[in-house]
Amino acid sequence: MFDMPDVSFFLFGMGNREKFLYKDGKLMESFTGRVVKEWDVDEELIIPSLYRVLLKTADGKTVLLQEDEKGFWLHEGGKKSFPLVEDQSRLVLPTFEKKRFPRILKVLHQEILINIVDGVPLPNYFVYKKGWRRDGAMMAICLEKTRNIELIKSWVLNFADPYDRNNAGEEEADNLGQTLFLLSLFADKNHPAVARTLEEIRRFERKNDQGKYIQGRSDFAEKPVYQTKFLKWGLKKMGLPDDYIIPDVQDDYATLFWWDYKESHRPGTVDADDHVKNDYYPYLGWAADHFHGLKRNPVSNRDYPLTWEINASQANYEGMRIINSQYTVQRNATPHTWHAAEIFLYLLDGDMPGNDDN
Repeated sequence: MFDMPDVSFFLFGMGNREKFLYKDGKLMESFTGRVVKEWDVDEELIIPSLYRVLLKTADGKTVLLQEDEKGFWLHEGGKKSFPLVEDQSRLVLPTFEKKRFPRILKVLHQEILINIVDGVPLPNYFVYKKGWRRDGAMMAICLEKTRNIELIKSWVLNFADPYDRNNAGEEEADNLGQTLFLLSLFADKNHPAVARTLEEIRRFERKNDQGKYIQGRSDFAEKPVYQTKFLKWGLKKMGLPDDYIIPDVQDDYATLFWWDYKESHRPGTVDADDHVKNDYYPYLGWAADHFHGLKRNPVSNRDYPLTWEINASQANYEGMRIINSQYTVQRNATPHTWHAAEIFLYLLDGDMPGNDDN
């Protein structure tokens, strides 16, 4: 468990809907802070897995804020007063009723969907304004499983650059495979960005006695195993030739790619033993646990949100102040979609009951 600030709030606006923040009896526009509705609250109940906030006002009235597949609704005094958002972004919201942890899966799914803004999948929309290929690829795997992948179609089809350049402008080598994978969801090899991505691969090619692989920088360090795994998977998903081998070298990101090429791992690689790193960037530990079949990494000690990222170099934590200044001081972006995706996929995978059904 990880001690999150004791702050009660809930986010509405899954998918490409308008974004709203509820806290302290106020419903606000997330990006402007404009108060849409305000109540003198006597009692408050937030039910994250039902996408609901239930209020009892000081004058005895009941208020229900609820989001569903068709929209975001306000009920006052037992009546559905009006839709705050209706039919703006149709969603598929599985119940996960055949899974072992259905309520947790529903909350994690919400934390992924809530961070899609105008078709762009963001790590956290309060502190990031641009989509990341790395985080976006993990979100896409989840969205494909829940039949919500069309939500990010426009973002992907508009790719022109093989890189997102979000880490201080660097051209990160893992972006190449991520770009190919994302494009494969909506396009074929004739998409213009595919040819440009294939050209860029040559810059990162290396050879050893076993064969050819790629090596460059990701998160400010060389990660050849992780980068080559993503490239091979992207080529496979796009139906393109692949003559690359996965190098037998140390790489502390090797276990972040856990769903294929699992035999390619050098024992002794440090991947999930740094507790400080995994508290700050918990998706790293969850991915490593998924690779190794272990259970040793944290979730939030709050019902909502369940996920976070702390002290990231490219995040603007002032954006969290609208929720509470504790998050800004702590440099904590919550919820966080890569973290949510890793836990979500971990719980869906393996021997979970009803694994074939959403």
